Amino acid sequence: MATQPKPREDARVPLSRERVIDAAIRIADESGLESLTMRRLAQELGVEAMSLYYYVANKEEILNAIADVVVGEWELPSPGAEWKAAIRRTAVSAHEILVRHRWAASLVLSGAGVSGARLQYMNSIMGSLREAGFSADQTDHAYHALESHIMGFTLWEVGMNLGSAEELAALATGFLEQLSVDEFPYVAEHVHQHLKPRDPKDEGSFAFGLDLILDGLERLRDRA
Repeated sequence: MATQPKPREDARVPLSRERVIDAAIRIADESGLESLTMRRLAQELGVEAMSLYYYVANKEEILNAIADVVVGEWELPSPGAEWKAAIRRTAVSAHEILVRHRWAASLVLSGAGVSGARLQYMNSIMGSLREAGFSADQTDHAYHALESHIMGFTLWEVGMNLGSAEELAALATGFLEQLSVDEFPYVAEHVHQHLKPRDPKDEGSFAFGLDLILDGLERLRDRA
């Protein structure tokens, strides 16, 4: 017997491309990108799978679209804004949104969504750097340094998946019980740092690394 679509309260709302993309993001957020299939998407929307093809050509188009939606949420540098503060806000915004959509960084890096919002983001970052006095070569390296930090740090953070603060504390405590502190004193110190309450002024490791990159870029430009 064929599986019937799951009835939903919003099933009477007319189907649209926007509803399809929103539902795809909801599934990816709740269950991971691997759970996003055309059948699951149809069930989520309370329709037959064939109905989806009036609005999207295939799953690849859906992946491109949801990646573009996520990138479109990033705060872009305002024209004429001070470059360092503007790019910092953009990078922090991108990181926070990518962590919220834990599947998105790997999807964006795969090449999905290299259009629309993604191109606007790239152009805005590089435009801010060029207008701030960076050469074309410096801008090329600066863009890739910033992109590597945003994407690399995000992939590391979502990949760690250490659970809640309470679960992390329990894991760290158990690790310390097994660790030879005399042999690895600085590892022990590092774990204790994770257990300490964070200073409200401490923006965390992502911001720390980002500021190192931005400060370095500023010195590089000023020496040229």
